[in-house]
Amino acid sequence: MKIGLIYAMTLEIESLLTQQNAQPLQTVAGVPFYQIREGVIACAGGVGKVNAAMATQLMISLYQPDLILNAGVAGCFEHAEIGDLVLAEAFIQHDMDTSNIGDPVGFVSTVNTISFPTAEFEKAKAAMDKVGMPYRTGLVASGDWFAVDCDRARWIQKTFDPLLCEMEGCAIAQVCLRNGVKFMSLKSVSDCLFENDDFYFNFPTAMKDLNRVVVQFMDNLEL
Repeated sequence: MKIGLIYAMTLEIESLLTQQNAQPLQTVAGVPFYQIREGVIACAGGVGKVNAAMATQLMISLYQPDLILNAGVAGCFEHAEIGDLVLAEAFIQHDMDTSNIGDPVGFVSTVNTISFPTAEFEKAKAAMDKVGMPYRTGLVASGDWFAVDCDRARWIQKTFDPLLCEMEGCAIAQVCLRNGVKFMSLKSVSDCLFENDDFYFNFPTAMKDLNRVVVQFMDNLEL
């Protein structure tokens, strides 16, 4: 099985490049691709939905993966510790809105859906169980907006009831759906939107265990 790993930022890939035999492959349209090991290609697509969608299509067209795995950090709408792991059940786009012509908020007309479920969820959970690290599952809201505690964040929470909010995952899921490629996602909590008077975003702690878990998750995944 060939896996394509998609991150937003090069910083998120750095620890994977210490793997034996890891090496850069090429940069296409500004997207750097790396071979992590045999059968695993990673890229840093950039922040936001357009960058993520472009990187995903490049990954699929260039390397023909059987599975796309999106990993990275995300904000949490509920109480969580920084670095808590979340296996995504599905994604929505909180900034997709054609409700003025009668569609539900979040509806994506090209594929006629609001929710983009991840693939083989029971098998993904079984792989995470074998890793032995605690994790949660839930819905993830994507959009071209860095979420903070404000009216918009509370509207997203009320409208969609997601666990996490980030900027790339649903775009990746949509491209995978249109290409018929399986999609999964593993996130680490970097901040809790409603818990601090002063915004607190902790990237190093969020990334501390994520890539080690990603590697173990891939090793344990049986599709």
